[in-house]
Order: sequence, then C-alpha cells, then structure tokens
Amino acid sequence: MNPPSTVSERPVRFLQFGTGRFIRAFADTFVDEANRRGDIAGRIVMIASTDSGRVEQFNRQQGRFTLWTRGLVDDQPTETLDTIEAIEGALSARTQWNDVLTLACLPELTAIFSNTTEIGLSLDDEDRPEAPRSYPARLTALLHQRAEHFGYARDRGLMVLPCELIDNNGRKLRALVHEQTRRWSLSERYRVWLNECVRFCNTLVDRIVPGYPSKQELEAAFRTIGWRDELLTVAEPYRLWAIESDTALADQLAFTQHNDIVIAPDITPYRIRKIRLLNGGHTLSVPLGLLAGCGTVLDNMQHPLVRPFIENLLRREIGPVLDVDPSTVPPYVSEVLMRWSNPFMHHRLMDITLESTTKMRHRVVPTLHDFYRQHAGRKVPRRIALGFAAWLRFMRGTRSDGHAVYGTMHGADYLINDSQAERFLDWWPRDERHLEAFVQSVLSSEELWGDDLTQLPGFAAAIGQALSVLLTEGPLVAIVGT
Repeated sequence: MNPPSTVSERPVRFLQFGTGRFIRAFADTFVDEANRRGDIAGRIVMIASTDSGRVEQFNRQQGRFTLWTRGLVDDQPTETLDTIEAIEGALSARTQWNDVLTLACLPELTAIFSNTTEIGLSLDDEDRPEAPRSYPARLTALLHQRAEHFGYARDRGLMVLPCELIDNNGRKLRALVHEQTRRWSLSERYRVWLNECVRFCNTLVDRIVPGYPSKQELEAAFRTIGWRDELLTVAEPYRLWAIESDTALADQLAFTQHNDIVIAPDITPYRIRKIRLLNGGHTLSVPLGLLAGCGTVLDNMQHPLVRPFIENLLRREIGPVLDVDPSTVPPYVSEVLMRWSNPFMHHRLMDITLESTTKMRHRVVPTLHDFYRQHAGRKVPRRIALGFAAWLRFMRGTRSDGHAVYGTMHGADYLINDSQAERFLDWWPRDERHLEAFVQSVLSSEELWGDDLTQLPGFAAAIGQALSVLLTEGPLVAIVGT
C-alpha cells in the first residue's frame, strides 16, 4: 500500500542536511507537531549527503514516514504510531546540487538543521565552490547563493541549528563556514552579511533512536498503520532540545514553543550532563557489553555484572566530577538508567560504535581531565580505564577488505565502522607482550585526543592492566576486578 495522501499549503521554511533516523525522529517531529497545532511552522526539504537510497524512498512516500514511539510514560508502558508529514521532499547534495541552491533563494526560508555526526563538522581540501563536498562547504555555498540572490538584504539571513553532538556545535560550524569563505576568497560584502545576518546557535539534542525492531514487530506495525512504511522510525518518548539563544527565538520559530525545547542564554549544564553521562556512558560501556556477549542496550542493563559496572561508572566516576549543579546529577543518572532499561528498545550496541574514536575524544576525554583535576592526580578512574581498554579491544582489526577493517569477537567478524580503523590495524601489536607500548602509543597521540593522555598519572598503567585481563581472562573477570 502507499502512504496516506494529504495536500499541504505550508511553505518550505527549513532545509535539513541529513536524512537519518535521529534527525527525522527529532527535529522533524517538533516541526510536524507545530503544524498540527495550527502554528504553521512550515515544511522541510531534506538534503542527503550519501547515496543511502533514502532520497528516492522519501520521495516515493511523498515525504511521509511513521514515528513509532515506545517507552515508559509515568512508569507505564506506552506505544504510539504517528504519521509525520512535515517533509516536503528530499534531494541529493551529490547529484542535485543546483536544485539545492535554488531552494536557498526561497524568500520564506527561515532555518537550517543538520545532523551529520561529529566528523561531519570538518572541511575537505577538495571542496570547490561549484562542487562542495563537506557539509560546512555546502552550507557556505548555499548561504552565498542566498546572499547574492537577495542583494545582501539584511532581513534575508537565516538561523542555523546544528544537531551534531559536539560542544559549541553552532560556534564551531560558524568558524568553519567563515574559514571556507576565506579559502574561497569570497567577497568582503558576503563576509559581513554572513557575520551580521546569519545566526548560528549552539544546541544540545537528546533522544534515543535505536535501530529497527524485529521483522515480526515491523509487520505488525505495518498492519496497524495500513501501509508498508520502509522509513518507519522508532524512538523513545523522551526528548530534549536545548538551544542557546535569547527568548526572541521562540517568536521567530514557532516549533520551539514546546515543553521539550529549552531556550537559554547558556546551555552548558544541559550539554555536559547529556554528553558526558548518557553519550559518554554509552561510549565506555558498549564495547564492554559486546565483549560480555550483549547485543543491545537492554541486554547491558539486564546483565548481572555489566549493569552494576554502568551504574558505578555514572554515579562514582563521571557524575561527581561534572561542572554542573551537583543536585541535578543523581536524578539525571536515574533518568538515564530508566531510559536505557526501556523494554521496547532494540538499540543495537554495534550501531553505537560508529566513529567511536571521535566519540571517545568528545565524550570521554573531557571527563578524564575533570576527574584528574578534582582528585589532584591522586586517584585513577578504573572504570573509565576498563571502558577505554574494552574499546581498544573492539578496535583490534584482524583483516581488511579494501578500506574496510574487520575485527573478530565471539568467533564472528564485525565491521569496525571508524575512520581510524586502518590506523589501529597497524597499531595493534602482533605480539601481546608489547601491549604496554601499544597503549602508550595510543594515549600519547595528540592528533587523536588533543592532548597526551599518558601524562594522567596511572591511567596508561590501568588501561594496560585491564586490557591484559580482557585478553587473557575475559570481560567478566575484568569487571569484577574494578
């Protein structure tokens, strides 16, 4: 069956770089709900950076997809199936770039969203004005097209709301766009317009969006909604979008008038809690869970040894060193543990390992520094060290196929979906007697971490010891030893 057909007269007010599960279960749902409330927030055109096939699928489905919300609300299991209709259509940045530039000239265009993962916020030396490759370069070209088209009118600026999970994402994206402007030698007039008329907001996004449920569950959902939605997206009920701005933003963007959206002049506390506890907790616990034979986040939370490790990691090592109001940490940790225990979720641990090196740098290394500052170097965070060691074991490549690197765990191969995979393939020693030198090489790489982590007293030794136990005695013995 085909998706339900409706006709909308709402204008396209948003461009969205990214078509993945997270952003469509997040930003797109807020816009959709505002439209349904009668606020007429507008519609979204998605721009895909990869050839995933989602452009064609979205256009076949007339931009519609089903959001399957599953979780606990007031401690009661709740499930809803809603058709999201905020998407006007989708374009490919690779093959339809001129069409994207045409959209930049829409007078009603208001804001740009993005979710390109952490590595998406970087430039490419091959970027060219006529054929940009990186997201910041594409954004630079799009904004330049708009400025030129409207004669640099001050009221034709846009708001940019990046949803990438890095600190000060708006500020970083703004700096990259200005750097690309410099590299392309674009005019001073454009630079001034960009500086004064385009608003880059730091944001923090929080919603767990796992992989697909079982085939049987999907088929049951298709029967319920009455059509076969190949873009059906599963999400938990919880949402938080913290946007760093003044309160005038709510008047400019109708969809931000929502209880799950926080507009504040400083969103640092929200960001620290979320990225260090929820995301950092995932980054440190997922490899250990995989080694222990777990397949999903729920498996981790039901494991008799992995769950206590996670709780102690959050409550004893990460939470106490965060630079936030300490009274807000215990309830947030309890909320995180409840969300991870969602019985409806099938959040595959392997999916969370995507680009885990970058995640380790942004989500874990800052906590390490905070821990050592608070304890004046007299205490070693042994649970963080074990999580780091388990991650090193996960990054142990056993073979390569072209540019793909594979590891082996429990007798089966898995793809190491990480831009640093080939480096670790070369780094890992053939003889495990050289583990200490391997750990030293990894931790001392300022390119990876922005710092030399061997300078943290006892951390390298703790990782080396944990890694040795993981390799010789297994994850359960290593967990008990912490």
